[in-house]
Amino acid sequence: MSGLRFVLLMALAACPALARPATEAVALPAEVVPFVEADSIPIALEKADLDRDGRADWLLVLEYGKPRIDPRDRFEEEGPRALLLLRRGADGRLVMAARNDRVVYCRGCGGMMGDPFQGLAAAAGRFTVTNAGGSRYRWSRAFSFAWSRRDSAWQLVQVEDGSLDIHDPQQREKRSVRRPPKDYGKIDFRAYVPEQ
Repeated sequence: MSGLRFVLLMALAACPALARPATEAVALPAEVVPFVEADSIPIALEKADLDRDGRADWLLVLEYGKPRIDPRDRFEEEGPRALLLLRRGADGRLVMAARNDRVVYCRGCGGMMGDPFQGLAAAAGRFTVTNAGGSRYRWSRAFSFAWSRRDSAWQLVQVEDGSLDIHDPQQREKRSVRRPPKDYGKIDFRAYVPEQ
């Protein structure tokens, strides 16, 4: 019986979608709720003055998919994720100022490590999205964007990649940082598509 148990545990470990717990929807303030689209659930929320105008704005991550019959499960099929930038106007109301459907990786895009989305970090005028995953070869990628007053847009200011082979004890984690204008031209948040 112990041989069968070992085989079942190995099969479960090889299929992270079965082993991984469902990400729960985050609680939202009432003013953010109208931005949650049909067939989506909010999975991350951060508050900061993203455009440096003295008013609090929001970053909202939504995950899309075909709902399961059992509402305690998330989705039957993995869908895309969208990052919405909700900007507060002079009248105090929020509007969706920008959206990107590529910077937050899908739930199954992390390989054996499971869900690659590690979270958001936000501060005045800037924010970072971090994804990580892999198996033996671990990887991480953080995308940082900052507000440009001149262009009235959030623009890519840095991509930081990390990698590590966990079975090579002599190897240290490799890091690379790319920044515009040397490594990129001017890229707005809305148009940015990470290379895979």
